[in-house]
Amino acid sequence: MKGSLIILTFFIAGCFVGHMDSVPTWLLNDALSTYVLYALLFLVGMSIGFDSHCWTILREMHLKVLLVPFAIFLGTAAGSIAAWCIIADMSMHDVLAVGAGFGYYSLSTVIITNLGDPLLGSVALLANIIREIITLLCTPFLVRFFGKLAPVASGGATAMDTTLPIIVKFTSERYGIIAVFSGMVLTVLVPFIVTFIMT
Repeated sequence: MKGSLIILTFFIAGCFVGHMDSVPTWLLNDALSTYVLYALLFLVGMSIGFDSHCWTILREMHLKVLLVPFAIFLGTAAGSIAAWCIIADMSMHDVLAVGAGFGYYSLSTVIITNLGDPLLGSVALLANIIREIITLLCTPFLVRFFGKLAPVASGGATAMDTTLPIIVKFTSERYGIIAVFSGMVLTVLVPFIVTFIMT
């Protein structure tokens, strides 16, 4: 929760600084955000490669574990389409791109912004932060009313890192491993799906 509030505070501070036109020109260079994105992808790859224990447990679970990220993908798409029906002034294309962030606000925001829509990038940031905060605050209720996979689905890509401790606390270590696997799959999919939708 604290991490999400810090990120939200930095976002709001960035909006104010940008509005005051006091940003150095070198920070406005599109290439800089692209290099930051590459570094982020590299770090994600490293974190996946380091976790050898995770691969052992996943092998024991066989192919059924693949259904979790697939179901989250379908559920997120369905939720995005439902939101599009309510939000009349946004195109389905834009709403699906925001939803395809799967909670991974830093990555999806940079991709959408770099593809030419900074306003939609800001919407993606807020929507995906809200998804993470809902998971952090509502995991006990999700487990109680919808089962132990519910917070994994709610967390999306964040289930592998920021929301993982609370998921493990209210489910079990086994569901924690499923959360890590699902989060990794969704994290890898984010740049491909968001780019595909945007282009």
